[in-house]
Amino acid sequence: MMTFTETLSSGYGQSFSVEDVLYEVQTDFQHLIIFRNSVFGTVMALDGVVQTTERDEFIYHEMMVHVPLIAHAQAKRVLIIGGGDGGILREVVKHSGVEEITQVEIDAQVIDMCNTYLPHHSNGAFDDPRVSIVIQDGVEFVSQTQQTFDVIISDCTDPIGPGEVLFTSDFYAGCKRILSADGIFVAQNGVPFMQPQELKDTQVRLGAYFNEQTFYTLTVPTYAGGVMALAWASDCLQHRCVSAEHINAYLAQHAIHTRYYTAEVHQAAFALPGYIQALLR
Repeated sequence: MMTFTETLSSGYGQSFSVEDVLYEVQTDFQHLIIFRNSVFGTVMALDGVVQTTERDEFIYHEMMVHVPLIAHAQAKRVLIIGGGDGGILREVVKHSGVEEITQVEIDAQVIDMCNTYLPHHSNGAFDDPRVSIVIQDGVEFVSQTQQTFDVIISDCTDPIGPGEVLFTSDFYAGCKRILSADGIFVAQNGVPFMQPQELKDTQVRLGAYFNEQTFYTLTVPTYAGGVMALAWASDCLQHRCVSAEHINAYLAQHAIHTRYYTAEVHQAAFALPGYIQALLR
């Protein structure tokens, strides 16, 4: 049986048995492969790095979306950078108060192939009338658009290949420019135990633009090496102090059902382990 070995970290990797290759292509931007694995179901990888799996994707997507949107509570316009598999979009459309959702994806083939082979990720969200899809480089979009957004979610790949520019000061400056005064920015930021410099770089770069910059964590089996960090940035300090009562009331009001995200998980996610606190000092 064929084996797929992830190559993100030098000197360390994880392997997946490949039961069946569903699709493989070298797009204009990256190598894309979608295959079946007996443990994780359908798996998608870009440039040798696993991006999402059918079995555990809900953990990442729920935490990327519900933490900022429920903390903000009044978001009308949401921007998604990346997220071509549709999982982020699926969770955003659950928020009935959101009026406009713009998704910017550099590689149209990612959306097309995930709609075909990972349809449960988007679960029809691409057909929501509030959604606009823009095929463009994320840095170009945030530097050129005249729109503003209440929440920006950067569902970027790791800082290699086409995803590298989404970890730069230019990108963060563009996001700050188009974020509303009380807006929230969140972004995928890797596994700090394996990628400590990525965390430190983001702290410095985002900290130059926002009054508050920190991280919150989650545990996704696919992203091996300890807890995963998501970057959080806002000029509104109150957003991070949301009560459990508010979270539960919001979930009930909008009839949002989750499998990982809860009020208690939301609050606890901002309690960073000691080794991460040490990195940030």
